[in-house]
Amino acid sequence: MAMVQKSPRTVTVAPPSSPAGPQGLDRFFKISARGSTISREVRGGFVTFFAMAYIIALNPIIIGTTPDINGNLISGLPIADSANIPLTMAMVAAATAIIAGVATIVMGLVGKFPVALAAGLGINALAAYTLAPTMPWKQVMGLIVWEGIIITILVLTKFRRAVMKAVPMSLRTGISVGIGLFIALIGLVDAGFVRKGSQMGELGISGSIIGWPLLVFVVVLIGLIIMWVKHVKGAMLIAIIGGTILAVVLEAVVKTGDSVVNPTTGWRLNVPELASGLHWLPNLELLKFWDHVDLIGAFHADFRSWVIVILTILALMLADFFDTMGTIVAIGKTGGLNQEDGNPPRVQEILLIDSLAAVAGGLFSTSSNTSYIESASGVSDGARTGFANIITGCAFLLATFITPLVNLVPSEAVAPVLVVVGFLMLQQITDINWTDLEVAIPAFFLVTMMAFTYSITVGMGIGFVVYLIIKVVKGKARQVNPLLWVIGVLFLVYFLQGLIMELIS
Repeated sequence: MAMVQKSPRTVTVAPPSSPAGPQGLDRFFKISARGSTISREVRGGFVTFFAMAYIIALNPIIIGTTPDINGNLISGLPIADSANIPLTMAMVAAATAIIAGVATIVMGLVGKFPVALAAGLGINALAAYTLAPTMPWKQVMGLIVWEGIIITILVLTKFRRAVMKAVPMSLRTGISVGIGLFIALIGLVDAGFVRKGSQMGELGISGSIIGWPLLVFVVVLIGLIIMWVKHVKGAMLIAIIGGTILAVVLEAVVKTGDSVVNPTTGWRLNVPELASGLHWLPNLELLKFWDHVDLIGAFHADFRSWVIVILTILALMLADFFDTMGTIVAIGKTGGLNQEDGNPPRVQEILLIDSLAAVAGGLFSTSSNTSYIESASGVSDGARTGFANIITGCAFLLATFITPLVNLVPSEAVAPVLVVVGFLMLQQITDINWTDLEVAIPAFFLVTMMAFTYSITVGMGIGFVVYLIIKVVKGKARQVNPLLWVIGVLFLVYFLQGLIMELIS
């Protein structure tokens, strides 16, 4: 299928000359109408899965190994017994894959939009490293359930959709560009190509490319760039599979090991080798939510506890709310799917499924599930409809039985895809009017702060607040949609929550 270059910054897919497959399937997902084919959707679905599969291994590390205030793991088992850690990680891995799979399939069937869902990075870290030390894991997951319920209510009242429409188009473009820079940085950091140096960041190890894993990243990235400029179909999936094979062969020969055993030159996340003992049956203990979630325990009688709970839910909401908003707009723009108002089609359904996934994530102890920006990798490789989600979701469900095979894919083989996706999203930067300082300055902070603070939410918050400040200074406060003022106040509370906590302590 030929790619048609319409302008220096816009790439669209030429519509197929024949139906993409069985007529019923084609009509339901509008595959031909969106200029795609079944083979393209399948390919894009697998690319998205491989770009996200790391969460099956990473989420257990974050929330499966961190004790709560009582010294218990999320499974309820005490961390004092070291044997409980791998057991808990197996529980989290299975629940993570199952909830991601179900949520992604539902998004495909209802939202019909090529965005996959899984346990949200950042939200799981907030749960593990900020909340768990102050309360039992049951209460942490209870708060996440409440956060998802509140956001679901906001969607049903169409408040969440109204917020999306209230954001000026220039800032929406800035969101897409900022996420592009952020996702490229994620890829570079996940591969170890960019690391924390003596002061800030540096190339590789002390400014040099050292170690077999880093070499795999470089080789795969160069190969992907070559395939991309030559318009090779399935370039991203080929890069991931080829990089994995190269990594498996290298690990079998040189035995590099992970970053725990070999901190400088070890594999960053997954070691590309099969474990000696393969456990094909998933541990479904965390799906017994009645044993692992407490919906009322965090609500104590004293004022300070109530304030803490409210601020916690607010922090979770803002992180979830605006990450999703930025993600779906950026993915829609990457695939040329957004409508004239700048929003994806069926945005109400998309937001509803995303909100319910947050509830499910808390209910089954995987942390809030949310839309993944890594879906842009599948969209960049051809996915345009919810049918790609069916492929991604089924792959997640199958991964519960083949976790050892999923863990063969190292981050060094996936990271090049994220870097190229970041490049594709950054191309939209020319759509921002850089001569209009009222939008250019907020867009600058929005774009840069996402990467510099390693947070989509923080970047958006700073951009919005700067936008409001400039409007006030220019005497144009009345031109701002009232919802943006509400958002601005909420972000100020979010940024000042540490000071607020100190004042009430």
